[in-house]
Amino acid sequence: MFTRFRRKRLHPVLRELVQETVITTNDFIYPLFIRSGEGIKKEVASMPGVYQMSIDEVLKECETLKSLGINSIILFGIPDVKDSVGSDALCEHGIIATALRAIKEAHPEMLVITDLCFCEYTDHGHCGVLNPKLKTVDNDITLENLAKQAIVHAKAGADMIAPSGMMDGMISAIREGLDSAGFSHTPIMSYSTKFASAYYGPFRDVAESSPSFGDRRSYQMDPANRREAVLESLADEEEGADILMVKPALAYMDIIRDIRESSNLPLAVYNVSGEYSMLKMAAKAGVIDYERVMMETLLGFKRAGADIIITYHAKEAAKILNNS
Repeated sequence: MFTRFRRKRLHPVLRELVQETVITTNDFIYPLFIRSGEGIKKEVASMPGVYQMSIDEVLKECETLKSLGINSIILFGIPDVKDSVGSDALCEHGIIATALRAIKEAHPEMLVITDLCFCEYTDHGHCGVLNPKLKTVDNDITLENLAKQAIVHAKAGADMIAPSGMMDGMISAIREGLDSAGFSHTPIMSYSTKFASAYYGPFRDVAESSPSFGDRRSYQMDPANRREAVLESLADEEEGADILMVKPALAYMDIIRDIRESSNLPLAVYNVSGEYSMLKMAAKAGVIDYERVMMETLLGFKRAGADIIITYHAKEAAKILNNS
């Protein structure tokens, strides 16, 4: 005997009519890792299909992304020279500022977001200026530098700023800095709930951003803390964030749902490097149907409450969606 549940599942068109959660290419932001030079497209061993690229190769990559219906990117820089304060990130001739100008000239219609942090730019690999006494990031000095970095990016053409350092008060500082420099129209997508996660390992390979000592648990969130996770995002909302984010995503579906139910702001998730690499390695081992598991994972993020997905799977997922 067919029930009201199975009756709606028999016809494929009816299944689509009653489908509650839908993924489109408009949901995706694709990460790009940029370094100086020409003709560079270096695949990262721990992240098959992900590359460090020179600016000329990034411009080609943008053409590919647009052809797939992906019109949003987030930029990470790999400077030639690192120092204790991350000077390249504060310079109008730094790798990200230079890349921004080139991308916006060649692809003005693309939404170009910049990751705002210092871990890729400092010689110690931490997310700001160090306090030598506490042996951790100096929160207030780093806030000043984050505001300066945001202004450099906005002047170079960034459409949105995405601070990821988890400094207390970073949204207020960046918002004040942008507004005072004439960029009150520039939105902020905050990494508002970012955990001190073991899932970031492959990212540190591609971004060359591993800490030279210690870890980032003195400023990133404890993975055990659910209530604090919500409070972190709500605090950033109060400070003026335009979009919130949970990072990582796969092991934090409960947090995505909690924040979705606590805030009406758009919510992004970052489907991080470790999550991506696990699926790639499982596919290589032949233990999963890679495309089905990938799409099911992305669907899970949307179902949990995400509006936006930052993912290295974006190109592969777009090909599937475009052919469906």
